[in-house]
Amino acid sequence: MEDLVVVGAGPYGLSIAAHAAAAGIGVRVLGRPMASWRDHMPDGMYLKSESWASNLSAPGGRHTLAEYCAGQGLAAEHGRPLPIGTFSAYGMWFARRAVPEVEELTVTEVTPQGDGFRIRTAEGPPLLARTVALAVGVMPFARHPGALGELPPGHYSHSTDHRDLSRFAGREVAVIGAGQAALETAALLAEGGARPCLVARRSRIDWNTVPPPLERPALEALRRPHSGLGSGWHTWVWSELPWAVRRLPAARRERIAATALGPAGAWWLRDRFERSVPVLLGHRLHRAVAVGDRTRLGLIGAAGESAVLDVSHVIAATGFHPELDRLGLLDARLRAALDTVGGGGTPELSPGFESSWPGLFFAGLLTAPSFGPSMRFVHGAGFTAGRLVKGVRRRLGALRRPAGSLGTPQPARADAGHPKTSLW
Repeated sequence: MEDLVVVGAGPYGLSIAAHAAAAGIGVRVLGRPMASWRDHMPDGMYLKSESWASNLSAPGGRHTLAEYCAGQGLAAEHGRPLPIGTFSAYGMWFARRAVPEVEELTVTEVTPQGDGFRIRTAEGPPLLARTVALAVGVMPFARHPGALGELPPGHYSHSTDHRDLSRFAGREVAVIGAGQAALETAALLAEGGARPCLVARRSRIDWNTVPPPLERPALEALRRPHSGLGSGWHTWVWSELPWAVRRLPAARRERIAATALGPAGAWWLRDRFERSVPVLLGHRLHRAVAVGDRTRLGLIGAAGESAVLDVSHVIAATGFHPELDRLGLLDARLRAALDTVGGGGTPELSPGFESSWPGLFFAGLLTAPSFGPSMRFVHGAGFTAGRLVKGVRRRLGALRRPAGSLGTPQPARADAGHPKTSLW
């Protein structure tokens, strides 16, 4: 039986595995390394976050993005965006140096078994593990406007469905959304010869400002401190104090996770977007109908007026909705047994990222309502990895403690409640 199986090999999964291996924990990593970045982002995209805030996490701060770039003769500078391809290559480089071999297996089911878990894959026999860390990224949680569900396949897609946008050259494409993915997708479409139009419920597009220099007068730095998610005191709190966010009431945590650091475009994208993409703001999609090989969108404006948009294809760049029920690989009865944050559908977690089911840990987007919005970004991997591995060590120690010994541990619950009993 394995000590720890990490499901997912993106920035969070690789960072957890690096800390686990350094701690002497027997760990196996299952998944395609950097899959979201390599397979689900179009050529030409850039990393929105600063390079110094986009490191995967290894003990001692080793294997940074700057170190990788230096070895490749590339510049990783403040205020200079890096291509997504460079970041993907960095993740692969990190995996080779800091992580045990990543096994490109597709996990289909995680089910409790005894004091541990059974992990089934599409490619081979099941594995048994004492602890499991689910670091599945964002792909299971892609959100589509409900109205698009009325369309036949092929008439619409999500922004994460496209590695190559060139097939839309010469075609009219509606891009739904107002965040970075929508704005950059629309700009890339226009630059590739397509005719995009951005449609958003918001009445305006928000743009991030140019980041201030790293070296500034002390008073200016105090008024607007830098952090891994941007500058300013609110952003600094979300970025640097996830442990403090977790201590807030559940309803407030949910609200922070849903609203803080909302949709906005990168400062370096603004000119490219505004000179090439028409916009239809303040309009809500309420109906979508296929008319032959084209798609007719019914929109409602802020004042209740109707509008119709006829396009060749619709791309929903409408983000992700973290919800346990959308995590199909986790056994349904186990999902239903987990404590959740407030009235939402995300797991309530201990300080060590352990759920109410002992030995089951979460990382990434699903943890944002517990630890705040930094968990939506690569930057959050640095906070997560070390603490989660400490939680794993505590769980492994509890399993190995002789039965009947003093101090028999309780499950690492956020509310220190009663232990869960087996469902089987």
